[in-house]
Amino acid sequence: MFPRSTHSRGRAVGIAAVALTVALTAAGCANGGGGGPSGTGGGDDSGSDANLSIAFLPKNLGNPYFETSNAGGERAIEEFGGEYQEVGPTEASPDAQVSFINTLTQQQVGGIVISANDPNAVCDALNEARELDIKVVTFDSDTDSECRDLFINQADAEGIAKVQVDLITEQIGDSGQIAILSASANATNQNAWIELMQEELEANHPDVELVEVAYGDDDDQKSFDQTAALLQTYPELKGIISPTTVGIAAAARYLSTSEFKGKVALTGLGTPNQMREYVEDGTVTSFALWNPEDLGYLAAYAAKALIEGEISGEEGESFEAGDLGEYEVGANATVLLGDPFVFDAENIGEFDF
Repeated sequence: MFPRSTHSRGRAVGIAAVALTVALTAAGCANGGGGGPSGTGGGDDSGSDANLSIAFLPKNLGNPYFETSNAGGERAIEEFGGEYQEVGPTEASPDAQVSFINTLTQQQVGGIVISANDPNAVCDALNEARELDIKVVTFDSDTDSECRDLFINQADAEGIAKVQVDLITEQIGDSGQIAILSASANATNQNAWIELMQEELEANHPDVELVEVAYGDDDDQKSFDQTAALLQTYPELKGIISPTTVGIAAAARYLSTSEFKGKVALTGLGTPNQMREYVEDGTVTSFALWNPEDLGYLAAYAAKALIEGEISGEEGESFEAGDLGEYEVGANATVLLGDPFVFDAENIGEFDF
């Protein structure tokens, strides 16, 4: 797993002059805190009486990124003596998570930790859960802020966007055509990052042309096929950004055995274990990510703090997150994990996740 010392280093390194707030981060959030039908918790639960049955609901099952983040959540829940479960759809469609939320509500779990496929499609179901005092923590991809109590943001949205733009423009000499290979068209975090990448390109990279945003729906084969289609459609394409772990791995797999290897640059967000062979064989120069295990770990401790009434989601509140230390709630009921980290041939061997 990601060494703890490296987590701290990732925070300190600050790859791309990350200097922004997290208010709309990864999800196009509305202004305001995590209010809703049940408010944002408070409660007078004590640690001994609290319902620490916490369910993780990723965008889809079988996704290596969420397998890692959910493992972090499970580890945290074991540490504080709660009950962990993981449920979720096999495909990351907008409304695929609703039935799982309804089931968890019927089970009367203490908390739901969810990465949303759509900012609004799950809102009614989540608010029904919150009416029964089930705490809702979003992570990775947010809902509308009125549908949850707290959002655990993996990194600042502008920082995530900028580091990817910096990497691709450096690799293509700051000139030429690029494309983006995203997850689903409704993914809140993807769309926020893409919008900010477009702004960064227009403001600071006038000789780089974004020709298309393609969608692989976080499906390996579809992402592989979309990579092939982009390269066939745009013969002058010089680079691809894929801000999704499934997409970047599929694109790298295609490039690694194609005539475009070494000619078309690829970067984005990936895990070291997925991308190691492609970095080592020269298909990929560098890519970025945060530690998904730490993200799930932090989300679980945040759910615990809400359930036990330690925090309610108000700005300025703080809570302890086990090995990660103390975290503070920021604007819009958001907690920031840290800065993104760049992986390349020199450091990728140090990581195992």
